[in-house]
Amino acid sequence: MKDYYYFLGIAHDASEEDIKKAYRKLSLKYHPDKNENDDFFADRFREIQEAYETLSDKGRRISYDQNLESHQKSFRYTVPPSIKNFTANKIHAKKGEEIIINWQTQNADIVKVMPFGLEKAYGERVFKITEFKNGKFQLLLHATNSLLHKTAVQGITITEVFETDSEKLRDQAEELFRSQPRTAINRRGQPKIIMLMWGIVILAIALYFLIKTLGG
Repeated sequence: MKDYYYFLGIAHDASEEDIKKAYRKLSLKYHPDKNENDDFFADRFREIQEAYETLSDKGRRISYDQNLESHQKSFRYTVPPSIKNFTANKIHAKKGEEIIINWQTQNADIVKVMPFGLEKAYGERVFKITEFKNGKFQLLLHATNSLLHKTAVQGITITEVFETDSEKLRDQAEELFRSQPRTAINRRGQPKIIMLMWGIVILAIALYFLIKTLGG
């Protein structure tokens, strides 16, 4: 059974205002129009809408809470959770290429496939990788038995491949000019090429003063 509170990132006793705030924040973040109609964001957006429509309606929320509580009480496994299988149809892929993953778990009442979120105990998902991090895309399957407070975890790493060397060089060149996440060192999120140039300038200045000091 889907946990709508998890989808919205709120507590089970959240107020109506808490529900509205969470929905507004997440709907802006995952709206397909702002994410190039990516399937992952479209799926998350539908889940968020479904959760909000249920929890924002008092009558539907009461009925949902009762069903959720009944579901949780009926879950009485005493065996630790396990993962029977977690596979991908390919572990080397190009950006934008379609990937199919399958999984099957046992004795778990909470199953998550990251970065997608909550899923059924077994299933299949088709998606496309739009971005790799350092040439890799990480998938993690979490199978949790909430009564035993135990979780089984298994991962799949998909490595980026390129059609030609020129394509790889082009991608690396584009990465140099792409804006980066803001950090304490790079507060403006400047591209790598700018940070590299600043590093060269600072090194040149340091060498100049070092030579000047030694020469004096």
